[in-house]
Amino acid sequence: MTRWNNGTDEVEAVSADITEETNALPARYFTEPDVWEMEKEKVFGSYWIYAGHANCIPEAGDYFTRTVGDRQVIVTRGADGDVRAFYNVCAHRGSKMVDDTPMTDPANASRIQCPYHLWTYDLDGDLASTPKSFEHAGLNPDLDDEEVAGLDPEENGLMEVHTDRVGPFVFVNLDDDPRLSLDEQLGKMRPELEDLPLEEYHLARRIVSEVECNWKTFGGNYSECDHCQANHQDWIEGIQLDESELEVNDYHWVLHYTHEEDVEDDLRIHEEHEAKFYYLWPNFTVNMYGTADGYGTYIIKPVDEGRIQLVADYYFRDPEMSEEEEEFVRTSRQLQEEDFELVERQFEGLQNDALAQAQLGPNEHTLHKFHRLAQEAYNA
Repeated sequence: MTRWNNGTDEVEAVSADITEETNALPARYFTEPDVWEMEKEKVFGSYWIYAGHANCIPEAGDYFTRTVGDRQVIVTRGADGDVRAFYNVCAHRGSKMVDDTPMTDPANASRIQCPYHLWTYDLDGDLASTPKSFEHAGLNPDLDDEEVAGLDPEENGLMEVHTDRVGPFVFVNLDDDPRLSLDEQLGKMRPELEDLPLEEYHLARRIVSEVECNWKTFGGNYSECDHCQANHQDWIEGIQLDESELEVNDYHWVLHYTHEEDVEDDLRIHEEHEAKFYYLWPNFTVNMYGTADGYGTYIIKPVDEGRIQLVADYYFRDPEMSEEEEEFVRTSRQLQEEDFELVERQFEGLQNDALAQAQLGPNEHTLHKFHRLAQEAYNA
């Protein structure tokens, strides 16, 4: 049942079964700063997090930065063609090395150099060179040059972050010893994505929005469509909601939507007569729309406990979009803006501190899975 905040802290863990009474995450986990501080480590420091699209760094030396939780990494393509990630932290005295770069417009450098003392690193992370002041002790009267120890290039290299890929999608894991492989986190989502020619599509449009809500509030809204009838009336005109399916897997769920009329096969990336929206825990979506020869991704990027950036990317075969594709993006943007109003309204209500624990409906089993995974992460 719904539990109001009456000062007795009568909340319980998220039930294993959605039919049980306490089937939602307690409301405080959406609003309190200490929860976000915990999530930086237990969620964003432990699971595989989508970093960006490999097509955005096609050449050796191309790189972009990505903030995960509150830690910044550099994602770069090496001279050998491999994509690697490193903390944006110099091995000398810990300075941030490169400025923030958008994933859509990466920088390029033959080497990574820290501007503080000019320590310079190869694209594989090894220390390549230092100024002479680190090789000679001319300013230290108590030390002879021959007493200066040489710096081992590998031991003084950048700290590498675990990376893995599915197609062109690059993921990072900040844990020293990840408890899950990317294969385990993706599950059957991996072969389904690998069956699609994702790498043949190129980024055509990015829209970044700042939204006043908790990241789980937005993720929860994306994961169900009980709100669609009342709030997305233009979109549902072409959707058979009664034939939709919500599929739940270990770490991802899929929302299948059937179109009222069949769409020509050459208008979509996959052959199925439906739209498929994948949500991969904790904060990444892949959107196969069913009405366009392309796909989209969302990064639900938390800024703090009450703000997110939604990074919406659209991929088409030609980055120069046609009029139809421009209209498609405008329609998608309308859906986002309708959702922004909903999630901000929900978050504003949660901040009243009146609700202690919500009650989910029977068709919100995807959202129930979301809450279960959050609780599992907190208790890990």
